[in-house]
Amino acid sequence: MKALVYGGPGLKSWTDVPDPTLQSPTDAIVRVDTTTICGTDLHILKGDVPAVTVGRILGHEGVGTITEVGSAVSNLRVGDRVIISCIKSCGHCSNCSSGLYSHCLGDEGASGIGWVFGHLIDGTQAEFVRVPYADNSLHKLPAGVSDDQGVMLSDILPTGFEIGVQYGRVKPGDVVAVIGAGPVGLAAIATAGLYGAATIIAIDLDENRLERARDFGATDTVVSGAADWKEQVLALTDGAGVDVAIEAVGIPQTFTMATQIVRPGGNVANVGVHGKPVDLHLEELWIQNINISMGLVNANTTKMLLKLVASKKLPAEKLATHHFSFDQFLEAYDTFGRAAETKALKVVISR
Repeated sequence: MKALVYGGPGLKSWTDVPDPTLQSPTDAIVRVDTTTICGTDLHILKGDVPAVTVGRILGHEGVGTITEVGSAVSNLRVGDRVIISCIKSCGHCSNCSSGLYSHCLGDEGASGIGWVFGHLIDGTQAEFVRVPYADNSLHKLPAGVSDDQGVMLSDILPTGFEIGVQYGRVKPGDVVAVIGAGPVGLAAIATAGLYGAATIIAIDLDENRLERARDFGATDTVVSGAADWKEQVLALTDGAGVDVAIEAVGIPQTFTMATQIVRPGGNVANVGVHGKPVDLHLEELWIQNINISMGLVNANTTKMLLKLVASKKLPAEKLATHHFSFDQFLEAYDTFGRAAETKALKVVISR
């Protein structure tokens, strides 16, 4: 089969590799019909994730069709159309039993690490993929949900909702600011309304992305490059600060921005993946009684979000801005890597 293979920092290739095979009775083999590229894949290609070794097939998002199941798989059948979750779940360890799938203790990849696809085992940017713990790591896709919609449920919609909205403790009537209107930030914007946010402020350097943010539920937008960006945000809160500040970029400056606009007693939810240390000004923040949260998605809300997508309550398909075929994988990476220029949100690669 063909797959997108990591060759070391700055190196990747769409090349021939052996087909995956069942390695455990709980495995399934899935023909990947649609996949996409995540910002984390770009981090890997820069060499920022040393656990990813040369020869690894990248990718952790996808929709596909089951072609083979292990003898212990009980809830799925050959021919089922499924969402591949970005997080493994053995379904029975103490962490999985409490919904903390991101720290599944199953030994696939590594015990205690839920993100294994394209990281510690071969991933979804391939014609076929082996899925461990298939009964808990795959979700059947209803006939009315498209591949474009389904692939957004692999990672970004659960990430924005769980780590941004839920960890940020959004409640009815809140003013929520989302710093970074990329795919995950837009997912947080789209799902903040589920918990009754009254005002949702999108903050970004890119005016095109801010315009798109309104399509996902943003009530107000602020260009972060403006000299008075902070004053603009505070003006929307009667000067008190936002109830919840969601950081969805992953650089020190944007984390600091979040701490500057949150009100006393509010919440800062860090969703962005940081590659550098961040200064935490406890000498200023301790007296404000704020909560700071962060984490890796558990994907324990995927089934619920799938119901909302199926009932047209979440516009998941709007995240898909560019489409490619499998033989255009390298072109898709180029387009996604130049998102500011190409105006790409999520690039979708299909058979």
